[in-house]
Amino acid sequence: MINKVYLVGAGPGSADLITVRGLEVLRQADVVIYDYLVDRRLLSKIKECAELICCDELGKRYSNGFLAHQQKINNLMVKKAKEGKKVVRLKNGDPSIFGRLSQELEALVKNKIEFEIIPGVSAANASSCLSGIPLTDRRFSSSCVFVTGHEDPTKKESLLDWPSIAKQKTIVLYMAVENLSKIVKNLIDSGKAPDMPVAIIQNVSLINQKILTGILKDIVIKAKEEKIRPPAIIIMGEVVKLQKNFNWLRKNRRILFTGLSEERYFLRGTYFHLPLIKIEPLKDYKELDNWIKKICQAHKLSTINYKPIFDWIVFTSRYGVFYFFERLIKLGFDSRKLSGIKISAIGSSTANKLKEYGILADLVPKKESSLGLLEEFKKIFRSPVKIFLPRSDIADKGLTDGLTKLGAEVLNCIAYRNVMPKDLPDLSLDSFDEIMFTSPSGVRNFVKRYGKIPSGIKISCIGEVTLNEAKRWNLLD
Repeated sequence: MINKVYLVGAGPGSADLITVRGLEVLRQADVVIYDYLVDRRLLSKIKECAELICCDELGKRYSNGFLAHQQKINNLMVKKAKEGKKVVRLKNGDPSIFGRLSQELEALVKNKIEFEIIPGVSAANASSCLSGIPLTDRRFSSSCVFVTGHEDPTKKESLLDWPSIAKQKTIVLYMAVENLSKIVKNLIDSGKAPDMPVAIIQNVSLINQKILTGILKDIVIKAKEEKIRPPAIIIMGEVVKLQKNFNWLRKNRRILFTGLSEERYFLRGTYFHLPLIKIEPLKDYKELDNWIKKICQAHKLSTINYKPIFDWIVFTSRYGVFYFFERLIKLGFDSRKLSGIKISAIGSSTANKLKEYGILADLVPKKESSLGLLEEFKKIFRSPVKIFLPRSDIADKGLTDGLTKLGAEVLNCIAYRNVMPKDLPDLSLDSFDEIMFTSPSGVRNFVKRYGKIPSGIKISCIGEVTLNEAKRWNLLD
């Protein structure tokens, strides 16, 4: 039995800032002990049977029980590793920067448990890159110091040498919002100029990032007025002035993309990905399984006059493809059992998903929508056909009605659930130039969570059904 723990840097919030190696290790874990700030979307990458344990559940953070809380984490790592589990300790940012790494390593070494450390993107790196504030610059700063704003409360003396810190050209403060007034006083008393530029970057890599700038002597008042809250990184120094020209996140056109498609790159503007729908499996697959069995059992390779029970299977999303074939395989069949049945995909994304299962769609409309499908089927229908339609639980009835009018016999079957995500973040909608909707359910969930859209923001919709839903909710002028 191998006892081993990986300590993995999750990055500073956004799920896509974990390293490739970190993600590969995470996907193999049996147990993941994660910090409370880890993006929940990252946890969705973990295998279904893995045990997820949030460190917040082991004790309150930043309290007088600080050491007891850390000891519980240490004990849990050791316990799970000794059980032979594949353990990942998933830590915010980079494990080596203000992450209490040494305490956890001491516990592993003491118990003779092998470990590896996988570095991560630090909050300091992210705050710099995502605010356009270089931490070093030939003109202004050839040095940079990282400082904690929250030392272990059980220490008898502070390890922070404020006179030495004040001499640094760039100062980066972690966990300092709550103690900011005290820190500012220490720096000014140590000789730092009261007019030194300061920036506070809250939620550094998230969609609701907030940046506040000021100078040393007024930053505390500004932070209170703007209600700055942790988590936040504070950067002090002349380099802060550079964000006026280099803050690409503020200068680019900002588009809020609400669909499930992968993030779009190399387009004009900056896309902020906020999926307003979430795809979940059904609790009971009895109905879909029964239809798949009928489809497959009707297939008789030895029968010359074999006639499938459906002429077409029409997939209207890549999720319909995924859950249909997942059930097909779990039932002991594969795509060979679909011979004789024609396959249609609503668009290129769905068609590409079919290719993963060895299926080349017989029909993909140029106009990627239900209307496009109907237009193509209208050209080829010559006699009554039977169509199997695996769909979501809230799918629009327009396609079914349209196919029926063309003379088809349509069997709808629910293959997955389309639900509203929990814990959608608070947003300042005024900070976006455009909001893009990709589905009617996304429109409805947006209205339910965020209400009206401020004037002056462009609304764009993919598909006529989505457009009509946006009009129904008065989102368009």
